[in-house]
Amino acid sequence: MRSLDFSSPQALITTLLSLAVITLLGVGIRLLTMVTIQQRRERMNRQINERLRALIAAYKTLGGSFTGDLSVDPTHRRDLRRQGESPATASAAPSDLSVTDSPGSDRARRVRDAVEAALSDIILLGTEEQVRLAARAAHELAAGKLVHTQELVVSLRTFIREALDLDPIPSDLTIPLQGPARPVASGGREKGDKAEARQGGGGGGGMGMGGGMSGGLGLGSGSHRDESDEEEDGAASSPHQV
Repeated sequence: MRSLDFSSPQALITTLLSLAVITLLGVGIRLLTMVTIQQRRERMNRQINERLRALIAAYKTLGGSFTGDLSVDPTHRRDLRRQGESPATASAAPSDLSVTDSPGSDRARRVRDAVEAALSDIILLGTEEQVRLAARAAHELAAGKLVHTQELVVSLRTFIREALDLDPIPSDLTIPLQGPARPVASGGREKGDKAEARQGGGGGGGMGMGGGMSGGLGLGSGSHRDESDEEEDGAASSPHQV
């Protein structure tokens, strides 16, 4: 306040302009700082949301089943072919191994592929404990061993509930063992859609045939009527010609 000079109008104007410039600089610096902090916070929130979304999807894949076979079968079709083929029966080996739900079937292959993708996401976005568990499961898959995902599922469930600020699961509550989610086949829906499309095409064809038949009948009757009119005209004009 001692540096402010209000002794003359010129000094007053200079003082006010100096105060305005200093105020604008302070407000600009504050706004720039707030915008930077807000952008950083939004970026962190997006990263957290993407991380939680990926981990929740991995949790549903690894722990979406409570019944059936709760382990992951790492067997590939090529392994079954190598085991089943011999020099004498190599040409007679079956080419389709997806008929049943036996090891190496198409259903087991889809479960294994989904689990491998979930383990890859966990290794990328999980915590240190989750990365260790996912890496161990990946090593077991690569070694051809059956893999159980219960321990990794529990770790994911605990982390997701803490990140979403949810109450912990009661200690006196026993949750059944969880395993990989079984894929749902969509063949029935596709067949239904094809049947509906086929029925729609048949109806259109029937209408087209009906329209064509009705048009043909109309043309035929019209031409017959024209011929009869010409005969009557000729009969009426014949006496005058005689």
